Amino acid sequence: MRRNWAARLRHGTIDGLRAVTLENERLRVTVLPGKGGDVVELLHKPTDTDFVWLAPQGLRDPRDHLQGAADDVAQFIDHYEGGWQEIFPSGGAPSEYRGARLAQHGEVSGLPWECEVLADSPEEVAVRLRVRTRRLPYRMEKVFRLRSGTAALEVEGRATNESGLRLHAMWGQHIVYGPPFLRPGARIRLPEGVTVIPHESAINPPERRVRAGGPWPVVPAHGGGETDLSVVQEPGAPSDIVYLTGFGDEGWYEISGDIGMRVSWDATVLPYLWMWQELGASTGYPWWGRAYTVGLEPFAGMPTDGLAAAVANGTALVLDPHETKVLRLRAEVVR
Repeated sequence: MRRNWAARLRHGTIDGLRAVTLENERLRVTVLPGKGGDVVELLHKPTDTDFVWLAPQGLRDPRDHLQGAADDVAQFIDHYEGGWQEIFPSGGAPSEYRGARLAQHGEVSGLPWECEVLADSPEEVAVRLRVRTRRLPYRMEKVFRLRSGTAALEVEGRATNESGLRLHAMWGQHIVYGPPFLRPGARIRLPEGVTVIPHESAINPPERRVRAGGPWPVVPAHGGGETDLSVVQEPGAPSDIVYLTGFGDEGWYEISGDIGMRVSWDATVLPYLWMWQELGASTGYPWWGRAYTVGLEPFAGMPTDGLAAAVANGTALVLDPHETKVLRLRAEVVR
């Protein structure tokens, strides 16, 4: 029965792509099964606050795009609308693993996922998405669940090695925030004991924000002195990416201004949090000075150099023959 109260589901299309919307009294969450299971809306209804950053280029259907030139980075960037992507089995730059060439951010974010309804009642709604990677022998599942009366999206992901071989992977949640929610002075909170690991080089040379790592949140700044990573900077501040670790069994962060988002996850599966900031300083491809966004991305493996680098430094996820890894994550609006 179609409802316009309590928990409910809607099915439709956005720019030609299949869309599923999970909604209750407080949240509206829109997912695109036809494009990687991307979350393109996470709206807190009482305050009309959407936590999803929408990229300037907007949503593009990968099926309608004629590739202009072979480019393993553009395969992701050409169709990046912002929002929240599932990243698997490689994170960051193109990489090669055991003869398989993997493009920017791996495979599953660019593939269509099957979708089925698991629950559709006034008490809760849930959908399950499924996909198989094409270059490595993995199966992915992802369940989105929204319960009546809550301001929390519950997510359960499963990664299964369908081969009889021991394999590696990077697994991440590419969650980014932008205006109007994200503003200069917004605060980021993490548990005690977290350590900052800087990326080896600047991502927008010659400038960057962080010179060296150390305990969160105050670390040496690139231009001298110190910088407080818990405070979102003004437009035009240097681009950078750092890796945060030391979460113990449960990872969590809060990012807040007038209202906030708390994300918690199983840090035994994703032990790192990538912190990416692109606040308008990058004036070349692909941002052209138009991005103002901060990514806070739970991840297995680092750095953002692809799977081969994570295997080499021992941070890649290991899946034994026919093993399934389970990830539970919760994204909740906090006041």
